[in-house]
Amino acid sequence: MAPSRRQISGRSPLVNPQRQITSFFGKSASSPSPSPSPLSNTKTPKSKPNPNSPSPSPLSNTKIPKSNSNPSSPPLSNNKLPKSNPPARSPSPGPTTPSPVHPKLKKPLLVIGQTPSPPKFTETTYGDEVVGKQVRIYWPLDKKWYDGSVTSYNKGEGKHVVEYEDGEEESLDLGKEKIEWVVEGDSVNRFKRLRRGASAFRRVVTDEDEDVEMGNVEEEKEDKSDGDDSSDEDWGKNVGKEVCESEEDDVELDAEDDTMDEEELVEEKDEETPSIADSRKRKKTIEVAKPGVEKKIKTDKVTTFKGFKASVVEPVKKIGEADKVVKSLDDNMLDGDALARFGARESEKFRFMGIDRRDAKRRRPTDENYDPRTLYLPPDFVKRLTGGQRQWWEFKSKHMDKVLFFKMGKFYELYEMDAHVGAKELDLRYMKGEQPHCGFPEKNFSVNIEKLVQKGYRVLVVEQTETPDQLERRRKEKGSKDKVVKREICAVVTRGTLTDGEMVLTNPEASYLMALTEGGESLTDEKAEHNFGVCLVDVATKKIIIGQFKDDQDCSALSCVLSEIRPVEVIKPANALSSATERTIVRHTRNPLVNNLVPLSEFWDAEKTIHEIGILYKGFSCQPSSAYSGEGKVLGDPPLSNESGSSCLPKMLSELANGDKDGSLALSALGGAIYYLRQAFLDESLLRFAKFESLPYCDFSNFTVKQHMVLDAAALENLEIFENSRNGGVSGTLYAQLNQCITASGKRLLKTWLARPLYNPELIKERQDAVAILRGENLPYSLEFRKALSRLPDMERLIARIFSSIEASGRNGDKVVLYEDVAKKQLQEFISTLRGCETMVEACSSLRASLEHDNSRRLRHLLTPGQSLPNISPFIKYFKDAFDWVEAHDSGRVVPHEGADEEYDFTCKTVKELEGSLTKHLKEQRKLLGDASIKYVTVGKDEYLLEVPESLSGSIPQDYELCSSKKGVFRYWTPTIKKLLKELAQAKSEKESALKSISQRLIGRFCEHQEEWRQLVSATAELDVLISLAFASDSYEGVRCRPVISSSKSVDVPHLSAHGLGHPVLRGDSLGRGSFVPNDVKIGGAKQASFILLTGPNMGGKSTLLRQVCLAVILSQIGADVPAETFELSPVDRIFVRMGAKDHIMAGQSTFLTELSETAVMLSSATRNSLVVLDELGRGTATSDGQAIAESVLEHFIDKVQCRGMFSTHYHRLSMDYQTNPQVSLCHMGCQVGEGSGGVEEVTFLYRLTPGACPKSYGVNVARLAGLPDDVLQRAVIKSQEFEGLYGKNHKKADRKMAEMIKQIISGVASDSDAATSKHLLSELHYKANTYLQLTN
Repeated sequence: MAPSRRQISGRSPLVNPQRQITSFFGKSASSPSPSPSPLSNTKTPKSKPNPNSPSPSPLSNTKIPKSNSNPSSPPLSNNKLPKSNPPARSPSPGPTTPSPVHPKLKKPLLVIGQTPSPPKFTETTYGDEVVGKQVRIYWPLDKKWYDGSVTSYNKGEGKHVVEYEDGEEESLDLGKEKIEWVVEGDSVNRFKRLRRGASAFRRVVTDEDEDVEMGNVEEEKEDKSDGDDSSDEDWGKNVGKEVCESEEDDVELDAEDDTMDEEELVEEKDEETPSIADSRKRKKTIEVAKPGVEKKIKTDKVTTFKGFKASVVEPVKKIGEADKVVKSLDDNMLDGDALARFGARESEKFRFMGIDRRDAKRRRPTDENYDPRTLYLPPDFVKRLTGGQRQWWEFKSKHMDKVLFFKMGKFYELYEMDAHVGAKELDLRYMKGEQPHCGFPEKNFSVNIEKLVQKGYRVLVVEQTETPDQLERRRKEKGSKDKVVKREICAVVTRGTLTDGEMVLTNPEASYLMALTEGGESLTDEKAEHNFGVCLVDVATKKIIIGQFKDDQDCSALSCVLSEIRPVEVIKPANALSSATERTIVRHTRNPLVNNLVPLSEFWDAEKTIHEIGILYKGFSCQPSSAYSGEGKVLGDPPLSNESGSSCLPKMLSELANGDKDGSLALSALGGAIYYLRQAFLDESLLRFAKFESLPYCDFSNFTVKQHMVLDAAALENLEIFENSRNGGVSGTLYAQLNQCITASGKRLLKTWLARPLYNPELIKERQDAVAILRGENLPYSLEFRKALSRLPDMERLIARIFSSIEASGRNGDKVVLYEDVAKKQLQEFISTLRGCETMVEACSSLRASLEHDNSRRLRHLLTPGQSLPNISPFIKYFKDAFDWVEAHDSGRVVPHEGADEEYDFTCKTVKELEGSLTKHLKEQRKLLGDASIKYVTVGKDEYLLEVPESLSGSIPQDYELCSSKKGVFRYWTPTIKKLLKELAQAKSEKESALKSISQRLIGRFCEHQEEWRQLVSATAELDVLISLAFASDSYEGVRCRPVISSSKSVDVPHLSAHGLGHPVLRGDSLGRGSFVPNDVKIGGAKQASFILLTGPNMGGKSTLLRQVCLAVILSQIGADVPAETFELSPVDRIFVRMGAKDHIMAGQSTFLTELSETAVMLSSATRNSLVVLDELGRGTATSDGQAIAESVLEHFIDKVQCRGMFSTHYHRLSMDYQTNPQVSLCHMGCQVGEGSGGVEEVTFLYRLTPGACPKSYGVNVARLAGLPDDVLQRAVIKSQEFEGLYGKNHKKADRKMAEMIKQIISGVASDSDAATSKHLLSELHYKANTYLQLTN
């Protein structure tokens, strides 16, 4: 039996969801509404039809009247079509948006056979006397009797309201119905009833394309209809010819207009098999009653459209140039069945979106300030819209770059161009009709919005903020003429603003939103240095990172930020960044959403930012919010007083606003981010609990105070720290190798450590000590710690979500009408958070007890309550004592224990006192009347009735009120009881109110200690990363060691020494051969060359050696072990890497320009403590130029910078030039050379770093391995020998031979020798000279 449903506008709420959606895009309200036609698909009113209109035909698809409105048709007078519960959504459309050109065509005639008449009966008149009685009503087409009760009687209409056992109500004239009055004890078989006048069946297309008929399902009915506020629109009036009904009509739909995705349909089918079988039985009854016609709602075979996006409107080039997202929603053509269904209509109906397109201010795409995000709607188009349609277009026309999730009842609907997106990206099915329309139920909101956002769409969420009852009250009280419930924008969701959904909690990757602004001369002078203001926001964790810094011409610091963060969204002032900055954004991001804001009005300057944020924080401090302590300040971030009055600002913002250093650009970037988040209704919830951090790149070139090594964009990419070079994934990266973290916050922290390794030797040693203790004999304790945390959700994000839940804004707003139990879901998340925090505290406590005797300063700090680990055990105890977590999680309701909540305790005390007063009053009455048998009884809704024996009736005081009686007793209320009952009712109401808000007050208490919860997560994450580093070293191939970090003093020569150095990522088994070949590397130091000049054969392992040295340095400085027998290092302040051949065409840079740009950054920024790695510099141009550049760069690093470095090259002339330089060590990658077929040398690579220079590069051997034809290889060998004779090692021998010839000629002339001999020598010298000149020119 279904629970009772409240009545909406006098009609059964079961029919309202379908009615609303069907008529939403129906005929214009201004259209005439003629009387029903026999050819129209309408319902016949119950009241007497207009005599001027044609009489309803029994052959039309009409609702059969319950009264005898047409005397000529007595057989139809008392028939009712089967009544049904609301079926689930099927792809049947409502009427479409009206065309400004053509009127709406009528629906085709659906013919139903005449139904048999019921047994005749005598008409009787009933009145108030039957109210409250049980009645049995006969349904002819069901051939069944259904039980109900008469609840009320309307004398004006002469009708009774009957409530059936499933809770549905119906207004009936009982005198015209076939009924039986139920005698107490009688019963009748109870069946689910079919809706009168509507088909009870639909078809679902299964994966095998078999039609499966499904009837009304009780659970689906409950889910779709109970309490559904979907009778809110002016649907009946607006559909004109299609629906003509009186106020008392039951509104029934011939075609359902709701749809559900296939997953929902299949799920329903699986869950409700018994109901389906019962529905099939009822279907047979219908078919007997309607011979000749089988009325079904059949779903055509679904086609998944993969090749189109939103609209058929021809693209306007300016729109595509202005906004890529608008183009993706609005400019792509449909194809396949979708084009056939909607193409002609959209190209004809929406001309104002094509060649006649204008923005909201009526500017054309060719205008300079054209805004593609808005659309001008022609008045003649707007006039033809219904109220609901107009509401939708008002939202859409202001947000053409977004997909609208438009709330209607319990469903989110997608119309027009948005429906194409839903069909393509969400696999939703179009509903029938010429207008694109699809949708999904409220419970699928998080899943679907996540799918769209992850694919790069912006989603605008429009929620109902008014129920139909509230609309009706507003119309009556305020005289409003609105016929549509209020709807408001409650969220704008993008990649950077997504906070809900399972993927957010399961995917540890941070999604940063980056606001960027630029100032200074760089806007006009390309050679000037850049000044940047940056604000990075992670909405999911409420982290805000802000900073301002100077940068070089190549935007190196900005490139570094972008490469590490990889923002998913970029916010920038329109046309206010230099071209170099724009190129840098393109080059170092991965297709983020780009938002161009209007400078000043949208992208605020520093002054307006301080003003706007100051207002927010002032409001926070004035509110009795849980985000503030007793002194009225933001917890963990005390506000500062200053002359400008920004006393409510957090410390960091106050310092930027009033400090010695200029922070105007950083504040402006923050202003741009806050304005953007304000449009998404996230600004207040973010700032209230924001965790502000300083951007680590603010003093990019100041290494004297820097605590971290710098890895610029080139280093991160070339060394494959986070992304591999194959497909941009994490496989094969250093991060993937080290990431054995068990928590999401630990994974994010590991990324931060890798992007910014430590530079301070003492901090490095502290971390090394912690890593060493967490393995070995303490390994079991580390494993136990990991096991305890293994099932935790993303606690950092979950805690941030709890912080947000206290702010009633966006979809959490008080006015938003939601049907899912949001409060229960929120409470369950809160309890999960408490359990997670308790687990983290217990895990840290257990690890502390196990490691109490180990000497690690960092671990002690992390595991000691009151230091890095906050002392939150009392907080956990408070919440455990406050309420039963298990019961609250299951019931979705908190019943606090005594002492947990003062407000609830006070109301309980008041109730108890009043109940005590009533008990005391009972004793007084017993004493007064002299009878101890007097007691309180409850009769119906009347409580505390004083039941007095009939024998004492003569002693009853006159002020007693007789309420009821039965044989032998009378029941009274005394004046005191009535007064106490009134007070008790008020007290119970206050108790219930306190109980409803208890969860919010508990969450408020939780938020009071926001810093402590965040510190707990931070300490746990660091422990997780330290254990991960301890475990990761076990996966190295070969030996490992703890690096020795030397203190870097100004008098010391920087050094690096490795013995048996392996590769942290590569393994022999993954390379398809034996173990990886380790090498000994020594660079720098008192008696060692600071640079290695590395030569060797192609594919000999030069690049691999360069990378493994760099990766070993990074591992050393994050505190991890290194795959080597020994490794000693003085800290490196920055690693410069120039490796590989690549271009940046989108940024206008060729391969060689890219190579030299990276080299230029090295030359200008490298210091004595840097590590420089150059791989084959100069190969992108002619040999002479490339060799000249390579030698000049090498000379600069050796003589001027004097840093450590490795320089691999195929310019063998460099080896000769530096063979006597003590600052350069000549090395090569060893190999063995043998004679192959056709004179082609076969090279065996030894991969061993060997002293001395390599004689040649053996490139022809690589050509042989690549499979070049033998004749080409043999010809290449000959050419190679000729070139080597002139350019290679034989070059100086030829020079000496020519010198000897000249000496012989001179000596021969001087000694008057044989003329023939001199002539021969001159001829040979002439030939050699000509050949030499030809090859050198």
